[in-house]
Formats: sequence, structure tokens, C-alpha cells
Amino acid sequence: MASTDTTAPERGLIALPQAVARVLVAVGAVATIASTFMSWTYTDEFPGDLTYYGSPAGLQILDLVAGAVTVLFALTLWNVRGLGWLNPAGATQPVVLASCSAFAVSWFSAIAIAVDLKGLVALDPGAYIAAVGSLIAVLGALALPKPGDTFKDYVTKPENIPPAAKLPVWGERLVITGATAAALIIFSYGVGVDPEASETFLGYLLLVVFGVWALMTAGLFDRFAALNARHKGFATSMAFLAAALFPFVENNEHNSNLGVNILVVATVALGLNIVVGLTGLLDLGYVAFLGVGAYAAALVSGSEFSRFSGVQFPFWAAMLTGMAASLVFGVLIGAPTLRLRGDYLAIVTLGFGEIFRISVNNMDGSSGPNLTNGPNGISMIPDLTIFGFNFGSSHDVVGVTLGRFANYFLLMLIITAIVVVVFNRAADSRIGRSWIAIREDETAATAMGINGFRVKLIAFALGASLAGLAGTVSAHVGYSVNPAPYQFAGSVPPNSAFLLAAVVLGGMGTVNGPILGASLLYLLPEKLGFLKEYQLLAFGLALIILMRFRPEGIVANRRRQLEFHDTGQLDIPEQALPDTTVGVTKAGA
Repeated sequence: MASTDTTAPERGLIALPQAVARVLVAVGAVATIASTFMSWTYTDEFPGDLTYYGSPAGLQILDLVAGAVTVLFALTLWNVRGLGWLNPAGATQPVVLASCSAFAVSWFSAIAIAVDLKGLVALDPGAYIAAVGSLIAVLGALALPKPGDTFKDYVTKPENIPPAAKLPVWGERLVITGATAAALIIFSYGVGVDPEASETFLGYLLLVVFGVWALMTAGLFDRFAALNARHKGFATSMAFLAAALFPFVENNEHNSNLGVNILVVATVALGLNIVVGLTGLLDLGYVAFLGVGAYAAALVSGSEFSRFSGVQFPFWAAMLTGMAASLVFGVLIGAPTLRLRGDYLAIVTLGFGEIFRISVNNMDGSSGPNLTNGPNGISMIPDLTIFGFNFGSSHDVVGVTLGRFANYFLLMLIITAIVVVVFNRAADSRIGRSWIAIREDETAATAMGINGFRVKLIAFALGASLAGLAGTVSAHVGYSVNPAPYQFAGSVPPNSAFLLAAVVLGGMGTVNGPILGASLLYLLPEKLGFLKEYQLLAFGLALIILMRFRPEGIVANRRRQLEFHDTGQLDIPEQALPDTTVGVTKAGA
């Protein structure tokens, strides 16, 4: 057991004087920054063109940011005025993680250059300086004093973090605005990385993972969450505004298309989160409800390949048609099957998903009734026109030309916001508390008077209708619908395995979790081309790692976090995180 005696001599993992350790961290970080203004390789064949002096690019920019963050955290050890907010507890772990981010980016860059360009001879002095400087910073960070004998003692506990200084209301809102703007810039940079530059995106991931980890251990995420809780309406508005600014910041049709697809998948994942995260029902055929909504909208879209080619509903009517069709299918499937539990329910829902795909594949007038045009699907779906605004045409807004996918991105953002409101209100209602009770213990909930079948059927129907809503937009964005994507697993999202992974990885029962999970799972195969053939393998590895180290998901629900972790253990810090799930009630509710 680690010593908790505050009088024990402080020491680091490496035996060096404290003053020397601090100097090593600072010197190593400065050397890392300086290396980014030097050439890292002699040829421009490596992504980012790292051949120039005085002009950082690609991985050099990432290493520059990592070095700057390390310097800032190192300065907090000297109690530099104005930086106390960055590391309020004066902890060691944020410094270690910041230096690890610079080390990871520097060494990954050097190894990638050597591998891609066939040898160490391809490295210029800047790459060597970055590698050596970041190594010195890590060694210095590991030598920093800590009150124990194990690496786990680097963990910063919330009780060691002093309360934040009281700011005026405008100051707190300014902090929220600045953090939201920083998040938009970081996300836009990652989305804007060229898919051919996989090395740059991997470096970006390394920096983001270690950087976010450092900020979390410093206690900044807890403080920011408290600010959001005090200004919830303002924080939500700023998040929506930041998302709406994405097409203007990253004005590229390919990236806007990527953003639309992420929002579609995130919206469907939120609907699945009602079924899986709040109610605890394992649905392995959920993508079929997305398909029902997409096909229903396509049939009334006015496409010449539709069975009802003479019928063209306005968008609001097509949207309601898609939701209603998915709702009906949700009730029809849920009514006879929701009396099952566990694996039996999962098998039935998996069967429903396959039955839907096979059915629409055979409804071509030959193998079955002429309704869906079989494997060819329904193509040439016209673009939407709402109040005279044609989503298929480019439009100039405040001097920026927004293309077709940017238009659909803004529309899908509004729909996602509506789904988030519905999720929040449902989860925070009496029926939402019933869902959580069913998830925790259905037998006990039934004994307390909750009609388990009715409650589960409502969850199934609501989740299905939200998936159908997203399907109406996806049909118009893709110009066509066909049976291929609506399967349990495949190399092209969305599919049921992809949606379930987004919910589990992001955090079941939360609002932000499925959105974050969908973003990660959609971006990684897009930016890392070599993962496309091994998508399911990557999903499996990610799930195994997450279940081992953070079973509650990336965005933790406080109730589930307490279930998964025994906070009395010394190796797991007590958490006082705000509840990220709207609808989780106070204990005993």
C-alpha cells in the first residue's frame, strides 16, 4: 500500500534534485519548441513538407503546441504569477503527461520519417533535437517529487484542488466562450487533416489524448464542468453556435459532408442510447429503424425511381412520414419481443435487422412486391427545398460560400439539437426515471409498481422514431437509399455494430457520449486509411481497452462510474464529477 504520510520524504521515479528536475523539464520543452523551426527531413515526400527552417508545418505544429503546453505546466512549478489556474493543486501528473505528449509526437514523427523514407539518413537535425529535447523533458518530469513510492501517487485528488477564484458572471461566461472556441479550433484542425496524411492525424491523436489527460488530472475539467452547470443555458448555446460555425471555419465540401454523416450517426446513436443507455436493452438491429425512415422518405420524395413517383411531400411531411414509419415498426417489433430479456432480446433484434435488409433487397417486383426497387434501391432523390431555400445550391452567407453539404450540415445540426432536447426532457421525466429503474433492476422496479413492458415499449418506440427522423435527412443527403448499409456489421457505417460501439465507447446514458463516440468512430477510419479494412478489429481492441481502464465510457455518467469503481481504493481517485446525464436523479429518487 502506498504511503499516505505527509511527512515522508518526497522523491520522484528518478533520483534527481528537485531544482534539477524542474530545469530539465523546461529546457527539454524549450528545445522541443526550437526544433519545430528547423528542418526535420530533406525531402517534401513526407506529409506536411517538414523541410523548411522557420516555418513549422504538419507534425511540427503539433509538436510546437505540445512543447508550449509542457513549458506552461513546468512554469506552474515555479509558481509563476498568472498561471496558477492551469495547475491549481501544483500536481506532478499534468507535467508528466504534458511532457509525454511532446515525447510521443516527437518520437512518432522521427520513427515515421525513418520508416516512410527508408532510414535514419532521412532525418535532419531538427528531428534529432525534438527527440532528445522531449526525452529530457520526460526524464525531468519523472524526477519531480511526489509523496509516495508508486506512479499511482501522481494522481491528483479533487480534495487537493483549491476552489477556483470567484469571477463575475461575464468573466465566467468569457471562460466558457474561450474554451468552446478552443474546442472548435482543435476539432476543425483534426477534421481538416488530409486523409492521405495519416501520420499527421496520428500525431494529432497523440497530442489530443495526452493533452486532455493532462488537463483532466490538473482539475481543469472539473472546474469547467462546474462553470457549465452554473451557466447551463449559455454553455449549451455556445456549443450550438460553435457547431454552426464549423462550415465557416472549415469551408470544404468534403469535410462538411463528413460533418453531416457524423451528425446523422450521432442522432441515431442518441436514439439507441435511450434503448441501451437508459433502459438497458441490448438492441443489435437498431440500424433497421434508420433504414425504415430513409426508405419512407425516399418513397414520398418525388424520385422517378420511387414506387410512388408522382408523390412529393414537403420536407416536414416527409420527416413525419419517416418518423411515423419507424415508430410503427418499433411498436410492431417491440410489442411481441420486449417480454424477453438479455441475450434472447438481443437475438430477436439482430434477427429483425437482418429481416429488414433482406426484405428491402427482395421487394423489386420479382422476388417480392414492387416497393423498394430491390438491390438497386431508390436513386435520384431530389434535394430539399424549405421556404424557398434550395439545399442543393450554393449560397453566400456573410461573405462565405456554403455548398450543398454545408447546407445539409446546418439542417442536420438543428435536427440533432431537437433530438438532444427530446432526449433530455424524456430522461428527466417520470418515464425517464422508470427507464433507469428498469436498467438497474427490472424485477425490483416491477415490484415497486412500474409497468416494465409499457416502459420498455415507449423507449423502443421513441428510439426508433428518432432514428427514422435522421433517416429522412440521410436519404436526401446521399441522393439514394439501398439495402447495403443496413446490416449488423460492415466496413461502411452506419451499421448496428458501429452505432452500438459509439454508445458504449462514448458513454451510455449520457448526451455527449454518443456524439463523441460517433465522431471518433467516423473520423478514425476516414483519416486513417489503413483502418478501413480492419474496422471491426479496431472497434474490438478499443472496446477491450476501454472496458479494462474506463468501463463507464469516455464521457462518464456519475452513477455508472460509481458502479464500476470502488472509490475507496487508493489506486482510483474519488470522483466528484458533475452528472453529465440529464435525467439521472438524486440518490433514492
